[in-house]
Amino acid sequence: MTDVESKLQQGIGAGPDAESPLEPLVLTTARYFAAVAMTAVATILAVGVDAKVAIPNLSLVFVVPVIIAGVSLGLGPSLCAAVLGALAFNFFLTEPRYSLAVDDPANIWAIGLLFIVGVIASGVAFTSHRRAAEAALLKRQMTVLEEYTRELTGAENANAAVSITCRALAALFQVPAVVMLFGDSGDVFREQIGELKPQASDLEAARSAVTTGGVARGGVYPNFTSRFDFWPLETAFGQEAALGIAFDPNERPARPEDLVKIVVRILALVLERDQARQSAGK
Repeated sequence: MTDVESKLQQGIGAGPDAESPLEPLVLTTARYFAAVAMTAVATILAVGVDAKVAIPNLSLVFVVPVIIAGVSLGLGPSLCAAVLGALAFNFFLTEPRYSLAVDDPANIWAIGLLFIVGVIASGVAFTSHRRAAEAALLKRQMTVLEEYTRELTGAENANAAVSITCRALAALFQVPAVVMLFGDSGDVFREQIGELKPQASDLEAARSAVTTGGVARGGVYPNFTSRFDFWPLETAFGQEAALGIAFDPNERPARPEDLVKIVVRILALVLERDQARQSAGK
């Protein structure tokens, strides 16, 4: 099995349809629970240290859960840890103890600064994590494109090229994909990856994309019932194809067309090469 296929098997799994509607809610709840738990641990540690040693900057202990949450859990849980840390410092470590009231004005500044530092730290940590994730994603996608190009050069015919392209699209975006190759007689060779199988409405959207020469967005007029976004392809010899990707509406990448257009151009070159060979052999 090729590298493109192995990446696909690891990433795409059972497809979006197999995901339970409760999974996003459960994951979100778990992230916030982890932020609360880390803040609780920091509070226990701070109270224990304060009972034995007088440390002037003990409030900085509450910044640690904020940074960890920002890097590993996201911006929301990180801000949650910042708010809880400021409240815990006020409740357990400032006079009067075990109350949110503050007697010393200096402690008001300390609590406010702790919250501000927590918010800034959460933003910086989250931004750094997001940039690292984007860099890792770009590296993975470039690797998939490299493997796709290498494998496509060895494709024996147009059908094999379509199959390789479909696997590459699914591996690039980690979602179901379909590639349709339209014949002169109206027949269609179709390769599909993922459990979301194309329906009649998807075929109509694919033909619409090829006819108009523009992208046919799924769920948008006039393709309300189509679940795939289709990009058209036409070679210099008149061969037509459509590349479809079923994005999750809530997790659609910012500019998928940048990568899809690269795949379209590469596939078009390979199809033209195959057609030129066939013409030369006649």
